[in-house]
Amino acid sequence: MGEEADEAMMFESFTTCRKLVTAIVLVAGASILATAAGAQQVVVIVNGEPITALDIEQRTKLNQLSTHKTPARQEILDELINEKLKVKEAKKFGLEIPSSEVDTAYASMASRMRITAEQLTEQLAKSGVNAATLKARIKADITWSQLVRGRYQSSLQIGDKDILTKMESKSDDTVSYDYTLRPILFFVPAGSPETLIDGRKREAEALRGRFQGCDDGITFARALKDVAVRDQVIRSSADIPAELRKVLDGIEVGRLTPPEVTKYGVEMFAICAKKESAADNTLVRRQARETVMAERYEQRSKQYLEEIRRGAMFEYK
Repeated sequence: MGEEADEAMMFESFTTCRKLVTAIVLVAGASILATAAGAQQVVVIVNGEPITALDIEQRTKLNQLSTHKTPARQEILDELINEKLKVKEAKKFGLEIPSSEVDTAYASMASRMRITAEQLTEQLAKSGVNAATLKARIKADITWSQLVRGRYQSSLQIGDKDILTKMESKSDDTVSYDYTLRPILFFVPAGSPETLIDGRKREAEALRGRFQGCDDGITFARALKDVAVRDQVIRSSADIPAELRKVLDGIEVGRLTPPEVTKYGVEMFAICAKKESAADNTLVRRQARETVMAERYEQRSKQYLEEIRRGAMFEYK
């Protein structure tokens, strides 16, 4: 009887454990399904196109990467709504951007960051962002630009009078600079782990801290292991992006720019000379034309978007 009682107790205990494990598995599975369902929950339908909670979450993370701030949920929702409307409106006129064009723009963006498209995808993934999220924004931007410029081509034309008026409104002492730069590269083999890249960045920062002038600094940099000092280049402030121009303007001659990770390694630029020169009329004219074009496009784009938003159908869930 004792043995039979022990066996009965063991069987009952096993049965209880099996039920408990089954219950845990079911609860865990339900939790996973609930999370997935929550992510795919439709928040609003815009002209038949759904925007989900996952869309909002992904775009929030993407914007945080570029602004280093947490955007308001309504701001993200409005951004996604506008993109849906832009792409939908373009389809009415037979305009649809192929994936190949989006991929090319994506690769160009990566190139400007001095990394490959694959590396950009990896960096996004580390921040929990799917590359498709960025590509969706790129597609909407390209689509809208082509649509607005195509539909309102005549009103976006700029005449000499418009350019002259804008030139006259600018200061007469417009100044540009010629920068003499020496690129300094800390080599990092392709496919190296993050720890190695971080180590090279620390080495670059150490050099930046002690770099006090191009004469001695270049000589010292050349003596470092796996470091290359390239031939000098001269760049005009009129021909470089505004962001880079701002960086260069904020650094003294004889010092180094902050290190950047490129496809070849960690790169900095030594500012060896900065020569001021009065901008010629061609430069001022070109800048005036670009300013007028941007202002006119922005005005027409805003008006057009307001029109299609007024006629849109929204169904909030």
